[in-house]
Amino acid sequence: WSIKSYVDDEAIPLHVNKVYSDNTQLQFAYYDLPFVCPPSGKKHAGYASGRSVSLNLGEVLRGDRIMASDFDLVMGQDQECQYLCSHKVNRQAVKRTRQLIDDGYVAEWIVDNLPGATSFVTVDRTHKYYAAGFKIGFTDLSPVTMRPRYFLNNHFTLVVRWRRAPGRSGSRGGKVIVGFEVYTKSIEKAHRDSTGCPQDVHGDSDGLEMYITPNNTHLAHQYPSSSYLPEEDDIDDGATLTIPYSYSVYFREDESIDWSKRWDMYFNNQEDSNIIHWLAILNSIVICSLLAVIVAMVISRTYRQVHGKDGTGDEGKLLIKRKRPKTGTKSPRLREKAPSGLLEQKDEVDEDASSSDEEYVEDNSGWKLLHGDIFRSPKYAAFLAPLIGSGTQFVFMATGLLMLSCFGVLNPSFRGGFVSVGIGLFIFAGIIAGYFSSRMYKTFGGMNWRKNTWMASSTAIPFTTLVGLIALLLLIQLPLVYAGSLYGFHQCQPYEHPTKTSPVPRQIPEQAWYTQSIYSILIAGFVPFAVIFIELLFIFRSLWQDKSGYYYVFGFLSIVSLVGIITVVEVTMIATYIMLCQENYNWWWQSFFIGGGSALWIFLYCVIFYFSKLNIQGFVSGMLFFSYSLLACMVYGLLTGTVGFFTAYAFVRRIYGAIKVD
Repeated sequence: WSIKSYVDDEAIPLHVNKVYSDNTQLQFAYYDLPFVCPPSGKKHAGYASGRSVSLNLGEVLRGDRIMASDFDLVMGQDQECQYLCSHKVNRQAVKRTRQLIDDGYVAEWIVDNLPGATSFVTVDRTHKYYAAGFKIGFTDLSPVTMRPRYFLNNHFTLVVRWRRAPGRSGSRGGKVIVGFEVYTKSIEKAHRDSTGCPQDVHGDSDGLEMYITPNNTHLAHQYPSSSYLPEEDDIDDGATLTIPYSYSVYFREDESIDWSKRWDMYFNNQEDSNIIHWLAILNSIVICSLLAVIVAMVISRTYRQVHGKDGTGDEGKLLIKRKRPKTGTKSPRLREKAPSGLLEQKDEVDEDASSSDEEYVEDNSGWKLLHGDIFRSPKYAAFLAPLIGSGTQFVFMATGLLMLSCFGVLNPSFRGGFVSVGIGLFIFAGIIAGYFSSRMYKTFGGMNWRKNTWMASSTAIPFTTLVGLIALLLLIQLPLVYAGSLYGFHQCQPYEHPTKTSPVPRQIPEQAWYTQSIYSILIAGFVPFAVIFIELLFIFRSLWQDKSGYYYVFGFLSIVSLVGIITVVEVTMIATYIMLCQENYNWWWQSFFIGGGSALWIFLYCVIFYFSKLNIQGFVSGMLFFSYSLLACMVYGLLTGTVGFFTAYAFVRRIYGAIKVD
């Protein structure tokens, strides 16, 4: 968003967007509400009211519906009061308004790309911060009936904070907007003058209660002897309630805020949260370091097994000692010639052997026994290859988003940019998905590469019901995946394996309980979850609990994400090594599931967060929460599962490439 400067007496457009609530996942366009002033169609600051503003793909997907309004804002001109309109609502509209107020809905207006904010001051009054949006109404208890009453905010005080524009524009009298605050008040019709403005804008007055006297005529005739008649809000008897709207505008100079830092006011509690973020990073590094020690032990043990205890094994053959049965006599043994030259080339009696009960034999136990089956193609390889391809897309997309966010390219001022850029990166990474998917498919021995290409592209976008995304899928995504698949299948050779696969599969012995599929996935998946769960709390709060705030600490998120990926790599290596030591060669799918196992814990964390922290009401809102959470966890699992798969693949190829098989 580039700097926009205004001169005195220049009109400033005010756009209305939507209403949302922390207690529900349903959003509504502002002009779709039954109690607001409908747009008149007149032009204000060059925009006809009610006309939609062009939106990017991210804004559409996040539910934005930005439209021009009838508010008149002119730079430098204060307006003590300006009448907007009077709008009549029936019983149904009043009931709907009461429901929205009860759900705590917040409205979002926009001036110069800044959302209208509710201003707060910290307890010690040291600094001020903003919360995006403002309440559409409030409730209290009637002192007579002790029932809740619902009041609609129908007078708005708009405070636009500005400072002189930098550079030449400022020398010519240009001004930039650095703050937009909205203060609301509910004022009933009796406290307004003939122009529709409040008699006392700044004083106290009775609020406009959203209430129409109930019409019980029908029930009185139906139950003439009853002493209690319920209120009927659903009947349409023509009764209406008039809602007058007005607003005030004030321009205030504020040199304490730079234009480049005007969004910092929306990032509240930065100092306290930064400490928690650093603790999260420390927690992640400690866990990752402990795993690194275990991985080092695994690699060291594997090296000793491959190269011998003293690092001079027979070209990758592990020589171990085995005691010969005691027969009472010990016969001398001649040394055999070793082609590698590791043993002495002498045809003489081995005096050490003659004086010992031990002899050297080749290792025939553990992970080395799997050399003939370790690279056997897995079951359902036709499904694994497309998943790996789509996983590489998510890896590319997540990496690009984090890098752009850290450099400040993606920020709250770029409304919808995170989603738009993410989809763009994902779409154009289709060529990467096609390449890796087809090459893995060819490695698995697949022949129908076109089917694999279609599967790789069809797992790409979960929003295919939207026409625009279908166009992206068919016109950009599918050709890129096809091009990548064509190159990966026809121009590249399959990945070479250091050992040959035997024609007869080896029988897998009985496995320990902790190496069985579901247990190993849960155990291994908990470790990466423990690394990122503190940062997840901040993300959940921003997405679900406090929608008026913004998640902005992408630097911390990048560090935690990097440590989390390293943890996934370490956990997958350890789990794969344990599996191979149990003589289980079905590591293909298992490595993918172990890498993505933390997604199960994240979804469980979502469930706990829903019931313990959120106050979401209604079946539809709950269904949306769990649907979005499940979709996000599936994407995360696909990403980390792909990382785990390639980690295990590289690890297995490396250790089996170091041994010599006769």
